[in-house]
Amino acid sequence: MPDTDPGVAGPGPGPGAGPAPGPNPARHTGQSVAGSPVPPLAPEPDAESEGFWQGTEVGELRVQACGSCGSRRFPPLVRCAICHSVERTWRPVSGEGEVWSFVVPHPPLLPGFAEAAPYNVVVVSLAEDPTLRMVGNLVARAGGPIGEVDPATVEIGLPVRVVFTERRSPSGRRVWVPQWMRRERSR
Repeated sequence: MPDTDPGVAGPGPGPGAGPAPGPNPARHTGQSVAGSPVPPLAPEPDAESEGFWQGTEVGELRVQACGSCGSRRFPPLVRCAICHSVERTWRPVSGEGEVWSFVVPHPPLLPGFAEAAPYNVVVVSLAEDPTLRMVGNLVARAGGPIGEVDPATVEIGLPVRVVFTERRSPSGRRVWVPQWMRRERSR
């Protein structure tokens, strides 16, 4: 059955696709994805990352934690680097952090990305633990196109907060991809 939502790019619901969760102000339903020159790339969730994607589906950023010693880690790992336990769980984090690093890709790029260039790719260190880092784009609004923020305004140490944009994984499953927006610096 084809997807009839004009704001969502990609094939219809695939395995594991369920009803979209309720409204969340930090989420966007992908309307800019369909209108963006950038292909709506999204990862395919797997057994190791499922807890992360379950969190993003409800507007919550999660990191993996050791079920034995409690140390947090991202990206997810099968075994704890601290105590070597294979017990693991997912814990929510605030979704706030700072830009730790960034790049601004310029052509030549893959087709579709060249039209959006220049755009930013940021590495964000999370507020709970600066060694926990996630990659994404700095956007002006939830679901905004990746080229919407002037790359000259991106700087290391910029305070950010997470927002989520709906995309389709290669199998057609809906996933909510983290993006980042500016936030006021905490006092």
